Amino acid sequence: MAESQQRLQPCPSSPNCVCSDATDSHGIEPFAIAGDPQLMWQRLQDYLAQQRGFTIKHVADHYLRVEAKTRLLRFVDDVEFELRIGEGVIAVRSASRVGYSDLGANRRRIEEIRKALVPDGEGMQ
Repeated sequence: MAESQQRLQPCPSSPNCVCSDATDSHGIEPFAIAGDPQLMWQRLQDYLAQQRGFTIKHVADHYLRVEAKTRLLRFVDDVEFELRIGEGVIAVRSASRVGYSDLGANRRRIEEIRKALVPDGEGMQ
């Protein structure tokens, strides 16, 4: 699939997914880009590569797919990021592969990544 065609998949009806493209209860804010988009994109990749529990599975110019293993039960979740320079954001999606409810784990994961990338209040918000 060409990079320009890659889009985050919609969430299923179950409450174990968040996506910045969703307009319902699955919705979450994308990462806003302040400054150089390519620098932010690389910063995100560097952060994920250094974190325990994350495995980068696919990297393209504007798309990143990561597997996240939960600490306690070792479930594998799918996390996707899409750099949308024209919109000034990095779109996000995090979804459980199994189960019905994740007890908010996917939403917390995205917010933790957001917080880690903005320690000084600059860049991604």
